[in-house]
Amino acid sequence: MSEVKSIAVLTSGGDSQGMNAAVRAVVRSAIFHGLDVYAVQRGYYGLIHDDIRQMDLRSVGDIIQRGGTILQTARCKEMMTLEGQKKAADNLRKRGIDGLVVIGGDGSYQGSDKLSQLGIKTMALPGTIDNDISFTDFTIGFDTAVSIVVDAINKLRDTMSSHERASIVEVMGRHCGDIALYAGLASGAESILVPEIPFDLEDVALRMKENFEKGKRHSIVVLAEGVGNGEDIAKAITSRVEIDARLTVLGHIQRGGAPTHNDRILASRLADFAVRRLIEGDSGKACGVIKGELVATDIHTVVTTKKSFNMELYELASRLSQ
Repeated sequence: MSEVKSIAVLTSGGDSQGMNAAVRAVVRSAIFHGLDVYAVQRGYYGLIHDDIRQMDLRSVGDIIQRGGTILQTARCKEMMTLEGQKKAADNLRKRGIDGLVVIGGDGSYQGSDKLSQLGIKTMALPGTIDNDISFTDFTIGFDTAVSIVVDAINKLRDTMSSHERASIVEVMGRHCGDIALYAGLASGAESILVPEIPFDLEDVALRMKENFEKGKRHSIVVLAEGVGNGEDIAKAITSRVEIDARLTVLGHIQRGGAPTHNDRILASRLADFAVRRLIEGDSGKACGVIKGELVATDIHTVVTTKKSFNMELYELASRLSQ
């Protein structure tokens, strides 16, 4: 018989498509297994300030297709302090909540790690469009964000071809270039600029010039925001070659909209997995998927390990961008 009788779920940090699908799966899986389940509003801020309510099956009806998070999310500096962490743990204990499922990115994982160290049974799910969490191939929201970027590039290609221009597309990714990499490869970008790989603007401009000389009527460069200011890069390219380069910054549109079926399925699998692991007595883990298989990795190991960059895909994109 499991010692876990009730669990709570929260979403933290930046929102990502599929968070609602994950919340839905946590609630319904917990109820299926006979647990009481609670929702924490506004992430760790709500946990510290005891903004917690009980959920039932209908609480998560009609949300699997919705972007954002019905639980809302907020940054919380208090959670970075030991006092705030203890207050969060005390609020869970006061309500008799035995376990907590955290859905979020790196900062959310760190909070989950701290609570685990204070004796709270925790499971963390990778909810971030950046795909920058280690020990999982993909994060919840990444597939949707890439799809949004690819759709935008498809539209930009139409107008760039009409005017024989170059399009510089800036996407999210301060420290991780996965959105730029996957979207660039999927959309046939000539150049992909990411924080993980050094680049030379002379080479980027030369490749663009050579492609136009070969008869191409447009050029697409995808850059992650972490490589530098997109406007400066567009101007630098224009100054090197006689090609009109226009910048498009996609910004927060990448976080919005209905999640793809891949993100809904990933969120549902991970959330149910997290609930079952808590029931089995596991704690202090980050749930992920590697080569299609569900895995649970020590949360402290995850937060202290940088995710490796996929050089194979990067080199493939380079070979195909002729």
